[in-house]
Amino acid sequence: MTISKGDRLPSSTLVHLGDAGPAPVALADKLSGRKVVIFAVPGAFTPTCHSAHVPSFMRTKDQFTAKGVDEIICVSVNDPFVMKAWGEATGATAAGITMLSDAESAFTKAIGMDFDAPPAGLIARSKRYAMVVEDGVVTHLNEEASPGECEISAGEGLLDVM
Repeated sequence: MTISKGDRLPSSTLVHLGDAGPAPVALADKLSGRKVVIFAVPGAFTPTCHSAHVPSFMRTKDQFTAKGVDEIICVSVNDPFVMKAWGEATGATAAGITMLSDAESAFTKAIGMDFDAPPAGLIARSKRYAMVVEDGVVTHLNEEASPGECEISAGEGLLDVM
C-alpha cells in the first residue's frame, strides 16, 4: 500500500553517519511533536537528484523554516557513507539538510514507494517524492510520475501546496 495524505508513517529506523560512525535514527523520534519535510531520491549522485532535487531544498530551506518546518530530511536507498559524502559534496549538510540512509529499503518499501529499474542499475530504490509530516502524520505528499522528473517534489513544488 502506498502512503497517502492523512496516513501515519510507520515506525522505521534509518541510519545517519556522524563523527562516531553509523548510528540508528528512529524516525518516530524525529517526527514526534514536530513538523518535518521528508524528500526521497532514487539515488545519491544520480543526475536529477544531484543537480535538481537536493539543490531545490537548499534554496528553499528558509521558506520552509518560515512555514514552521523544524527539519528537512533527505532519504535515499544508499549506505550511510554515501549519504554523508553526498551531503558534503552538494553542500546539503552545511545547509542544514539531514541526510539519512535507508540502505535496506525497509522504510521505502513500508510506505510503498519502492521501484526497480534494472537497465539503469537501480534495484529496490525509492520513487521521487516530497512530503510534509506533522507529528508523524502525512499532511502533504507530492509524488513524481517518473523518477527522472523533479517538479512537484522539488522544494518549490512542495511549498506551492503548503
